[in-house]
Amino acid sequence: MVSTDDVKRLREETGAGVMDAKRALDEAGGSFDKAREILRERGIAQAAKRADRATGQGMVEAYIHNQGRIGAMVELQCETDFVARTDGFRQLARDIAMQVAAMSPRALTVEEVPADAPGTAEENALLTQAFIKDAGKTIGDLIQDQIAQTGENIRVARFSRFELGGQ
Repeated sequence: MVSTDDVKRLREETGAGVMDAKRALDEAGGSFDKAREILRERGIAQAAKRADRATGQGMVEAYIHNQGRIGAMVELQCETDFVARTDGFRQLARDIAMQVAAMSPRALTVEEVPADAPGTAEENALLTQAFIKDAGKTIGDLIQDQIAQTGENIRVARFSRFELGGQ
C-alpha cells in the first residue's frame, strides 16, 4: 500500500496530479524512480498529442552573463497567458536563455543545424543539447516535463545569442 506521504512527495517532485502519482507508485510497486519514469513516459505521450495545438502566448526572456559580455534572448511560447505567468514556465524560459548563452546552439533542431557546424548536430541543436544544470536531461526533456505539468503545448519559437566582439 502506498502512503499519502509518498504520493505527496512524488507530486511535489513531478507536478503530477494526486491520482496520477498514486497510480504510478502502485504500478511501480512503491519505487520512486520507477514511478517518476512512468509519469515521465506518460507526460511525453501526452505532449505528443498536444504538439499541434497553437501557442499564441508566452514570454521573451533575456539572460546576461560574464559582466555583460554575453547575452541571450529566448521566445518561449505556450497556449495561454495563465501558464505563461507560472513560476515553472518562467524558470524554464530562464534556464533555456542561460543554456543559449552558455552553449551557443546553432539551431533549434538537429535538422536545422548547418552542415558546416563544428561537432555533432546534436551538440549544435538546442533541443538535443545536454542541460547545463543536469547533464542527464536535454533541453527537449525540460520542455516535455513542463508540458506534462501544465497540460499545454510549449515550444521555443526563436532564440538569439550575443557576444561582445562576436559575429
